[in-house]
Amino acid sequence: MSASDPPPPNPTETLDVRLLIPAAAGWLTAVLLINHRPLIGIVTAAVALTLAATLALLRLISRSTSPRGRMVRPLGRGRRWLGPIIRPSGRVTWSVGGVLIVVAGMAVAAAVQVEAVRAGPVHGLADGNAAVSVRLKVTADPSLRQGSGNRRPPYVVMRATIEEVKSRGITTRIRTPVLVIGTPQWQAVRYGQHVNANGRLEPVEAGSDVAAMLSIRSPPRIVDKPPWWLRAAEKVRAGLRASVAGQPEDVRGLVPALVMGDESGLSADLNDDFQITGLTHLSAVSGTNLTLLLAFILPFARLVGVRARGLTVFGVLTVVVFVILARPQPSVLRAAAMGLIALAAMTSGGSGRRAVRSLSVAVIGLLLLDTSLARSAGFALSVLATAGIVLLGPGWRDAMAKWLPRWLAEAISCPLAAQIACTPVVAWLSGQVSMVAVGANLLAGPAVGPATILGFAAAGVALVSTGLAQLIGWAAAWPARWIILVAREGADLPGAANPWPATAIGVAVLTLLCLALVLGLHRILARPIAMVLAVVLLAVLVLRPMGSLGWPPDDWLFVMCDVGQGDGLVLRAGERTAVVVDTGPDPAAMDRCLRDLGVEYIPVLVLSHFHADHAGGLAGALNHRRVGEIEVTPYFSPRAEYARVVALASQHGVAMRTVTYQEKRVVGEISWTTLWPARVPALPPPGTSSATSSDEGSPENNASIAMMVELSGLRILLTGDLEPESQRAILASGADLRADVLKVPHHGSAQQDPTFIAAVHARVALISAGRDNDYGHPAPRTLDLLSHDVLKTATTNTSGPLAITNPDNHLSLTTTHNLTAR
Repeated sequence: MSASDPPPPNPTETLDVRLLIPAAAGWLTAVLLINHRPLIGIVTAAVALTLAATLALLRLISRSTSPRGRMVRPLGRGRRWLGPIIRPSGRVTWSVGGVLIVVAGMAVAAAVQVEAVRAGPVHGLADGNAAVSVRLKVTADPSLRQGSGNRRPPYVVMRATIEEVKSRGITTRIRTPVLVIGTPQWQAVRYGQHVNANGRLEPVEAGSDVAAMLSIRSPPRIVDKPPWWLRAAEKVRAGLRASVAGQPEDVRGLVPALVMGDESGLSADLNDDFQITGLTHLSAVSGTNLTLLLAFILPFARLVGVRARGLTVFGVLTVVVFVILARPQPSVLRAAAMGLIALAAMTSGGSGRRAVRSLSVAVIGLLLLDTSLARSAGFALSVLATAGIVLLGPGWRDAMAKWLPRWLAEAISCPLAAQIACTPVVAWLSGQVSMVAVGANLLAGPAVGPATILGFAAAGVALVSTGLAQLIGWAAAWPARWIILVAREGADLPGAANPWPATAIGVAVLTLLCLALVLGLHRILARPIAMVLAVVLLAVLVLRPMGSLGWPPDDWLFVMCDVGQGDGLVLRAGERTAVVVDTGPDPAAMDRCLRDLGVEYIPVLVLSHFHADHAGGLAGALNHRRVGEIEVTPYFSPRAEYARVVALASQHGVAMRTVTYQEKRVVGEISWTTLWPARVPALPPPGTSSATSSDEGSPENNASIAMMVELSGLRILLTGDLEPESQRAILASGADLRADVLKVPHHGSAQQDPTFIAAVHARVALISAGRDNDYGHPAPRTLDLLSHDVLKTATTNTSGPLAITNPDNHLSLTTTHNLTAR
């Protein structure tokens, strides 16, 4: 073996897992206590400490009555079971005592955090929706969000700390975290600034790490500049963005995200592709970013003569600089902790034993500092990925190293271990399982290091030379292009991601499958033939997907896609042919739904109106499919969305036509009559908005296309976002509204006309709404109304995509959860 070869694995080294149980117990304690009163946390801590003290006392008594060399009278036969209790072994004492002490500490930390959030007047003012004047300290970068439809224009979300609040003439100095919802003007504020504002406080869910939500309609009144060190960090971040300013849009967004977690320039569709291919950890601050930086910095430090403790100090300083550049927010601190684990491994010869212990300590420490992380999906994914790499990676690497080069075995084992460890949580969050994540990470992995390191170099050089920084940025763009190509092409594969029930049972089943895979995978990886067969099987599943858990049903007639907060409806017109009504807000979600249904030809695509939650996903429907024509409402507003639809149609060579009132159409096995709009108002002047504060006054919603569809013996009423005003007008027209299936207007909002709903006499009502949406859809009032007029109501926000079938004239509703109602 040459000096350059890596040292062989130590077969006698065992992983130090003693701290894993205390870490898991502390995590569970934080999850359970973070949304309870502080008193419950204090009581829990007292009980845990009492038990720990009792255990220690029993151990002390046992040792004092059992001096070395002296026989202890054995317990009677009937009391032998008491032996382990009154004379516990030292190992048991330390293990159980450690768990109890961690539980006590976590209970106290949870109580302190809950008390800190609830302290002061903000919590009480939020319960009363009080109007307040505040002085804020900005604690996170503002993020611009796109509103849904005309009810909410674009808005800014950010976190801040209220340092002074004034309400009803009383001013109070406090330090209370809040979530700020502001107008787009709030994009101008910077991390670390103080800002004065007037707004209204609103309550948040129990267990949140903020005391309230602060809604602000006025522009910010900036008080000061951020501290000098944050201004310096912003110059570095700006220099990085400038170094790639001449690159394509995706590259301009990805390089800052890779280097410093700056996701402000990432497009929504690239984000979706990263999610499908399991590459989202690259576009956010994670341990990967910092580990790559350390992997470059530490060998350089060794090269210039830094050794021993100096190497550790050099690494810690690198971590501090990284945290400042990426912002000292919870996600960044989490990444720093994971990076320090890597630092510990790299400065101690890569000991897996120490890595497990360091991971456990990091989990305990981070949760003690911020117990709200216990319910953070990002924290869970970060810990699980690191644990998978540390616990599973080495064994799998060694198994493959028997027949593969060691570097290749390492490259495969790390993403494989991380992906399997994270799969249940990812499925719970997204409702899908990525089939290409390991391959995508394997292909993208070699490009991540060069892109990240060159990006860091460009950011630093930009402080002294813009031209040189642009040259380095140009170099960083090439590996970034490869990562983008992997994400784009991987996401377009037919079976890239399969739907999975995001329920307790579904996640439990998937967890058991992953555990079974963990137990059996070592044998597969150690055998070349078995490995090749497994790869071939995976390739077949990706290229020729067979659906997921029986979804969709073979005889589907009408499907309400799960597109989030919007509508995406599919009516079967023939073999691989369908009429699509609305496309939701997300192109990727609409494309995925149509792929699952096997739709290749859309003779007619209907856009009920031009709000983004109905037309925003048009590009997904047009992706790799033939579309005959796009049928639209005669009310061409909002103008920007209408112009976007026209441009997309022109780009794909698809004709557009305007629907006419009472027209009848037949396409394949489908026929329908247009029931609305009968009339439309005048368009607002250019540059103005037709939005109003009243739902019932929304001209776009009231100009939605309503259709009575007949398909295989079923009548299906599609209603767009009709408000009560138009619902009453359709009733007054005398149209026959009786239908088997009702697509409930406007995502089940509270604005419904009871007479309209009753006139339909529907057996099944379907509602398309996003999970945890901002509008409260579907409204409890509407669900109660439907419970009196409809036999069965189903919603996408709880059941995922919904399919209607009609076997032997028996109306059936099927979901991805395999629930069927007749």
